[in-house]
Amino acid sequence: MFGTSGVRGPVGEDVTAELALRIGRALGDRDRVVVGRDPRDSGRLLVDALAAGCRECGVDVVDLGVAATPTVARAVAWEGADVGVSVTASHNPAPDNGIKLWQPSGQAFDEPLREEVEARVRADDPDLAAWDGLGDRRTTDTTGRHAAALVEAVPPCERSVVVDVGNGAGGVTVDALTDLGCTVETLNAQPDGSFPGRPSEPTPENCESLAALVREGAADLGIAHDGDADRMRAVAGDGEFLSGDTLLAVLAADAAESGDRVAVPVDTSLAVEDFLAERGVETVRTPVGDVYVAAAAAEEGVAFGGEPSGAWIWPDETLCPDGPLAACRLTALDAERPLAERAADVPTYPIRRESIEADAKAAVMERVREAVAAEYDAADVSTLDGVRVDRGDGWFLVRASGTQPLVRVTAEARDPDRADALRETALALVEDSRRE
Repeated sequence: MFGTSGVRGPVGEDVTAELALRIGRALGDRDRVVVGRDPRDSGRLLVDALAAGCRECGVDVVDLGVAATPTVARAVAWEGADVGVSVTASHNPAPDNGIKLWQPSGQAFDEPLREEVEARVRADDPDLAAWDGLGDRRTTDTTGRHAAALVEAVPPCERSVVVDVGNGAGGVTVDALTDLGCTVETLNAQPDGSFPGRPSEPTPENCESLAALVREGAADLGIAHDGDADRMRAVAGDGEFLSGDTLLAVLAADAAESGDRVAVPVDTSLAVEDFLAERGVETVRTPVGDVYVAAAAAEEGVAFGGEPSGAWIWPDETLCPDGPLAACRLTALDAERPLAERAADVPTYPIRRESIEADAKAAVMERVREAVAAEYDAADVSTLDGVRVDRGDGWFLVRASGTQPLVRVTAEARDPDRADALRETALALVEDSRRE
């Protein structure tokens, strides 16, 4: 039921008001819950159902209305609550919605906490309060407090910025950048959960209008968010939509000093590791998913955590991926030195990605693990998330999709021919495992 991103799926199928009610009841041992949602219209009834489930168990509910996910995560501590709930499907398409849970530290619920809530949902045996012990529900707006926190965390900067809000909940970025002294132009700024301006996920293809506006309008940089603004992607002043690995390298190099560590998922480019190593910064690999990156970022000596998909975590601020904070910090960096110049410093290596259909993906992965264990030195193999084999001059990763009947293959090397060879090796492993 609960993946690393909570419950997520099509409304009326995987995600229903009944499920939201039961999740609210499953949080019935808490005292106070903060809830907010992205602009999807289905979020209204899901919030109402979840709040009803909390309140009938005696839990008070603080309703933030439409709010960015990092605003919700930060508000757990601000409101003295025990849990935060984001009703959002993040970058997923409009027919989807979801429910993600947050701790007071800003970190998403880890696996033990998710399992605890899921067990209570399945048991469906809530401890309902008496008629005179029902929880309260009040509304408040913490977006302004989030914007103020960003302004406090980032130095003033006078830049020309185009922000593509993606019809989502990320308007806090516009407020914060304006308060920092920037001239801000917006795209798709009207919240609309049908995402009429562009699909919610901020990919190069979906952000072509942003790139063109930055390039032709001579803005200093462009910012793009997904529906709930936990993700941030960027366009440099020359109109180039920067890769997630390049952004990760640039942000991490600013956040970390020599001797620090940076948390990154197993599918991060080798270029990030090389770039940071030159600066005396070590990379720590985690499973894919911001909850795992956040857990690593919470450890001593880890100054930053990031995923190439657009999730960026500064543990000194919050353990939630905060897209608006990333937007403000990136803009401040651009004011010191143009983003295009910083990006040019980061090496680019050939990386190959493939997806292979596999209905029995768990069995395929088990056979891949066995084959790799028999062929490669254990010191070169990681099974942290899928199977990753380090060959010194490159690596390959075989990993089952968390949501689709696919096995994903990634291969990278500093040399194109070597990257192709590692790709073929990984594909052969998967194909052989499918035939067994």
